[in-house]
Amino acid sequence: MSTRTFRVTVRGVFHGLGAGQRAALPADAAAHDVLRAAFTPEGHLSYDIAARSAFTFRFLDTGEEEEDILEAAGRAEAAARLWLTERGYGYRNLRSTAEDLSQAPPGKRQRREAARRHV
Repeated sequence: MSTRTFRVTVRGVFHGLGAGQRAALPADAAAHDVLRAAFTPEGHLSYDIAARSAFTFRFLDTGEEEEDILEAAGRAEAAARLWLTERGYGYRNLRSTAEDLSQAPPGKRQRREAARRHV
């Protein structure tokens, strides 16, 4: 049995932030810049609070079965909730999407490498 890799994206909107929280988010924005976004096991948060109050967490998880993707999405949502709650950030509209990379179509680079091997 092979290990499957899942990419889980959890999105939401900051809600009911106090003045201190509104000041803290831009101060820490460099660590959460969307240009540095990556899927990681511990989760990576990105946002641009100056543009809008939305945020995105990106998680990397694994499983053995195709059905494990549902548990991975649940763990990711729970981790996002915990991170937000521990810091006192209000949020709403939390939702997740998950992708099984073993089911993803090959990218341009993968197609090009496969074509080279068959020539």
